[in-house]
Amino acid sequence: MKVLLVNGSPNKKGCTFTALSEVKNQLEKEGIDSEFFWIGTKPIRGCIGCRKCKSTGVCAFDDDIANELLQKCLESDAIVIGSPVYYAGPNGALCAVLDRVFFSSVERFAHKPGACVVSCRRGGASSSFDRLNKYFTISNMPVVSSRYWNSVHGNTPDEVKQDLEGLQVMRTLAKNLAWMLNSIKNQEKPKLEVGINTNFIR
Repeated sequence: MKVLLVNGSPNKKGCTFTALSEVKNQLEKEGIDSEFFWIGTKPIRGCIGCRKCKSTGVCAFDDDIANELLQKCLESDAIVIGSPVYYAGPNGALCAVLDRVFFSSVERFAHKPGACVVSCRRGGASSSFDRLNKYFTISNMPVVSSRYWNSVHGNTPDEVKQDLEGLQVMRTLAKNLAWMLNSIKNQEKPKLEVGINTNFIR
């Protein structure tokens, strides 16, 4: 089994990486492999609503990381998405790529456990955490919890390492994720109903 750890920060080895590393280290102790995916600093397109992905299974734009990330997600047994907090929300570049990845493959992500972690200096963690969890809850994905909301605090990696409660939350998240993966291994997945879309304007 493998978990994909998505580093949604432009800083490759910053605070978000530090939080995800605590998750990764605990996963290894639980016998679960994991892999980092860094979104980088190059431009990332937003979704234009062309819906081409609904027929091809991939985003029509192939000049950034979206389709690479999509493939990594599909190959993984679980996904953990990490982001810094900007203006009480996740990194905009991360949301731009997640919009495209999840819209193209919502059915293919069903029953794949998901979790998110956020890193902030002081405030905005809860609203960022809520925003990222919505990708999972619209995709039939079990959301993995911890002993508190999945956030760490600090302005530098060294400060994050001083957030002992936050690091414990990361380790507990990893333990719960490993337990969930082992619990559902080889289990038959629930059958999905055909989606019903209701429009409120007639």
